[in-house]
Amino acid sequence: MAHNDWRKSVVYQIYPKSFNDTTGNGEGDLQGIIEKLDYLQYLGVDYIWLTPVYESPMNDNGYDISNYYKINEKFGTIEDLETLVSEAHKRDLKVMMDIVINHTSTKHEWFKQAYADKESPYRDYYFFRRSADNQPPTNWESKFGGNAWKYDKKTNEYYLHLFDVTQADLNWDNPEVRDALYDIVNHWISFGVDGFRFDVLNLISKGEFKDSEKIGKEFYTDGPRVHEYVHEMNRRTFGDKDIMTVGEMSSTTIDHCIKYTNTKRQELSSVFNFHHLKVDYADGEKWTNAKLDFHKLKDILMEWQLGIYEGGGWNAIFWCNHDQPRVVSRFGDDSSEQMRKQSAKMLATVLHMLQGTPYIFQGEEIGMTNPDFENIDQYRDVESLNAYQNMKDAGYKEEEIITILGQKSRDTSRTPVQWTDTENAGFTTGTPWIDVPNNFDKINVEAAIKDESSILHTYRHLIQLRHEQDIITYGSIEPLYMEHNELFVYKRHYNDETWLVIANFSNEQVTIPEDLAIEGEIIIQHGEVTNELIDGFGAIVIEQ
Repeated sequence: MAHNDWRKSVVYQIYPKSFNDTTGNGEGDLQGIIEKLDYLQYLGVDYIWLTPVYESPMNDNGYDISNYYKINEKFGTIEDLETLVSEAHKRDLKVMMDIVINHTSTKHEWFKQAYADKESPYRDYYFFRRSADNQPPTNWESKFGGNAWKYDKKTNEYYLHLFDVTQADLNWDNPEVRDALYDIVNHWISFGVDGFRFDVLNLISKGEFKDSEKIGKEFYTDGPRVHEYVHEMNRRTFGDKDIMTVGEMSSTTIDHCIKYTNTKRQELSSVFNFHHLKVDYADGEKWTNAKLDFHKLKDILMEWQLGIYEGGGWNAIFWCNHDQPRVVSRFGDDSSEQMRKQSAKMLATVLHMLQGTPYIFQGEEIGMTNPDFENIDQYRDVESLNAYQNMKDAGYKEEEIITILGQKSRDTSRTPVQWTDTENAGFTTGTPWIDVPNNFDKINVEAAIKDESSILHTYRHLIQLRHEQDIITYGSIEPLYMEHNELFVYKRHYNDETWLVIANFSNEQVTIPEDLAIEGEIIIQHGEVTNELIDGFGAIVIEQ
């Protein structure tokens, strides 16, 4: 790695179940990741982030952890993980673990003891509450639907679960819980990992348990003691070490994210927020057939770019992850091979020229698309299956439901990585746990490596530029032409340098505003760009 500052890094997200299968059981594994480390080194990324690989009943894809110290047998052994970390380090790749400390699985030993014995000290590791009239203690809603309290007949009490009923929220107000969680983080630091992604970290501090006029969010989102707890964790675990951290922040604000990431406060390196990925939700509703609101996308991205920069914080920037549709199908155009390539390169360029740490989700770098599943039997995700049933009950037509799922389901990004044009895209010799999209014969890593004009080579170039050009990492940002209906335009400034970025989000040629001078050294160009016109999904970066 040619740089020492983690802010110049690029992270590659691996969803192990769909990455690479070496056993033929149809699900990816740790050995499968080890097999592809040379490819990740070739791509040029700095960190690989693994979604959870701990022991888990897998009710929520491993985000329901039953033992933080053990590896899920589906993925391999602790020795496999040791090999993965040491082989990654040999290639200058760092490994980030995904850790869930807002809740545990109800199969975790702590919860089993708490549930079995009302007098157990573990009872106070969770939120068990009695209610006056045999109703749940509050009207808070679970993020997965329904009330957030589960009744326990044996003790006539309820426990809190902001997510699935098998994911019981931990009581961070109990110092013993915090001690136990810090021990876990320190265990993985001494194991040799280089970073952590903390799942829904801004929900760890619960406010008062009162009924809500909304669904309870205001009592636990960026809660009353959250900054105190994150700071304490920093001081007692990773804070004085070369460890990169990113907090996943649910429904958060810029002000809070500045606090989480301003280095003077000693909390986190960076934060994820998701506001920019709700710009194709009709009236804020996910399960809708809606198109991108382009102005809203620009407004949100730029508001966060400017706000975090001015507050001395740090963004994580991304289009895709294991919960989001494929960006080329979502905000680009996958209707033809030419448009898919052009729009994927444009989307990559516009994101990677922003300030923050870019995240690439497996397959994004070759322009993998949504799979266009044709029936409900092809879906696996619990959230999608619930949504299907809800829409059916609400009287939606089957065709309409399949269209909406095809746009919004988390499974759209969870299909296997397309490595080759051979059977099952080279992902497995067995039957894949979820169908491989039909376009793997054209869209695969092997073909992308050979094709000098591929999306993959654009990503390699963008990563290399970030490593070499300080303006991308440290420069300020100046939004331009925010009212324009097709163009996303901004400048980056650093020392005496200025870079101009122009991206066309439409599939038509667009006239370039007269006072926008296309002159200077071209750093990147996709599609035809002149002083007057830019191609559909064209993009250009110029040093002025």
